[in-house]
Amino acid sequence: MNGVLAAILAAVALMGASGILCALVPRRFGHRDTLGAILMVAGGGTGTVCALWCLMTGTEAAYDTAWLLPLGRLTLRLDMLSAVFLVPVFLVPALGAVFGATYWRERDHATTAPRLRFFYGLLPASMVGVLLAQNGVLLLIAWEVMALAAFFAIAAEDTQREVRDAAWVYFVATHVGTLALLGFFTLLSSTTGSFDLVPLASGPGAVANALFVLGLVGFGLKAGIMPLHVWLPGAHANAPSHVSAILSGVMLKVGVYGLFRVCWLLAPGSLWWSWVLIGLGACSAVLGIVFALGQRDYKRLLAYSSIENIGIIVLALGVAMLGRTAGNATLTTLGLAAALVHVWNHSLFKSLLFFVSGALLHACGTRRMNALGGLAKRMPLVAAVALVACIAIVALPPLNGFVGEWLLYRSVLSGLAESPSGPDVPLAVAIVAIALTGALALAAFVKFFATLFLGQERSDAAAGAEDPSPAMLVPMGALAVLCVAIGVAPRLVLAPIERAVHQWTGDAFVDVAALSSAAASLAAVSLVSVATVGVACALTLWLRQRARRGAENRPGTWDCGYATPSARMQYSESSFAALIVGLFESLLSPRRQRPDLAAEFPAVAVYESETPDAVLDRGILPLLRYATRLVMRLRLMQQGRVQAHVLYILLGLLVLLVVAR
Repeated sequence: MNGVLAAILAAVALMGASGILCALVPRRFGHRDTLGAILMVAGGGTGTVCALWCLMTGTEAAYDTAWLLPLGRLTLRLDMLSAVFLVPVFLVPALGAVFGATYWRERDHATTAPRLRFFYGLLPASMVGVLLAQNGVLLLIAWEVMALAAFFAIAAEDTQREVRDAAWVYFVATHVGTLALLGFFTLLSSTTGSFDLVPLASGPGAVANALFVLGLVGFGLKAGIMPLHVWLPGAHANAPSHVSAILSGVMLKVGVYGLFRVCWLLAPGSLWWSWVLIGLGACSAVLGIVFALGQRDYKRLLAYSSIENIGIIVLALGVAMLGRTAGNATLTTLGLAAALVHVWNHSLFKSLLFFVSGALLHACGTRRMNALGGLAKRMPLVAAVALVACIAIVALPPLNGFVGEWLLYRSVLSGLAESPSGPDVPLAVAIVAIALTGALALAAFVKFFATLFLGQERSDAAAGAEDPSPAMLVPMGALAVLCVAIGVAPRLVLAPIERAVHQWTGDAFVDVAALSSAAASLAAVSLVSVATVGVACALTLWLRQRARRGAENRPGTWDCGYATPSARMQYSESSFAALIVGLFESLLSPRRQRPDLAAEFPAVAVYESETPDAVLDRGILPLLRYATRLVMRLRLMQQGRVQAHVLYILLGLLVLLVVAR
């Protein structure tokens, strides 16, 4: 076995065994949280270094041996594509373990901490199995372990009904996806004669179309593409925050990896494959951020934002597929590079935002945005890293979110300029969706940051908040530094990504000149942005220092003449987003609680709006309730005498005999 692959498997063993080894240590030892974090960091650090080394040197590895199962052989393969996805799979859980050692301490969660630690270690270990599997049976085994580990991690606080409901919705959704994957690998093996993941020799046809649809449903459910996202908002919101960081920053990318593999296995096919990916990506990006704007729970806001970012990745993959089908190397190279870069970027800034949400929940005990406010004064370090993450996620320079979206803009614009055969309409849809998503994302995260960190405290919980311990701040600071580093020096990620692009597309579809030109333009924009940010910070500090002089003799800022301004005079999260939510009224159908202004001077006036999920809350659940009522009426057939049931059986046999003739 190759040394790099052996080191990665050793890292997987450390991460997977972290919960088991900690359970063997007596409770009186008192440092089981720290021991679990050390084992996870050791495994995650080793795996991250190995994956990055493979990307920088172009090293690939494989292992093939017989096993006890009758279907195929135990085959592992580490290539450039799997190495790209291995980096966040190792990095984010290691940082999350450090965060969780304080956030979910065993002395505060005595009944759930040992169980959560076990499944927390098993979750990234099973993801590595999915990424390395070269055999469909092995991939499905690792896939099922990942599904069950995520289910139990989501259901950590299973005494709460909302948590149980979210976990069961995830459980059902993920197994619907597994059924689609069973169909995918069964059809693949019947076509190729093997369960091995090898490219199909034939081009587009009925079998290739069926494989594309099954792979899209199976892996798309895990990735959270709309309308297959039904499990995602509830699971992300109700899981422990360091688990939410893995679900959003890492596990969704395993579904994206599956989509990449499906597109890699299938030969360049019909244009409609690309159009479907671009259409689903555009819908997920736009609708995901629209629904994020309507949320009152900041963790649900982040969950819907994950759907938006997955939509951007899928859209970029569709653009690359379009270029590959149309024979446009520039479109293929830049689209694929944009998708892979955004995989890394989203893993960093979304994990950071969920760590921030964990710090807020740890300090204030609530997920309602309108109960917080003014936390920049109480939690300045958390506010600083949250600001970095918000700037990154809205794709503003000089942070990392800008890099992926800039590459996507370049790919789409180059495709429109060169006008290959027929893709003008999907590319036009893509450019409009990207632009609209960017504007809405800016509004959503202005709402997020301003409601939570600016203004005055809206509750006693916010007034008593303070920055968490260094054990929680260090992982957040590390992710913030990485967001800045990639934005300032984008060539750090484009060099290893280039190798993955080359492996996925082949020599005919790699436009190195286009990628180098994009890297140069990114570097120029980053330098200008850094200079602009430096000047803006210096000017802000100077203005603040000047404003402090004589501040004691002036009235409160923007008090509008009120003698006693209060926190209730601030914009709430609902009122801030009301205008934009109103533009999408027919789609979002928000539930509103309007103030009762019957009296001239009402004692309490409250306006709140809540946006339910269009697919789950307004589609699937009402249909299931109707089906339940219908089935309950059939209970009469389950009652009565044994003779009646025998009669049912005889009638059924009679019907079968008639049909058989």
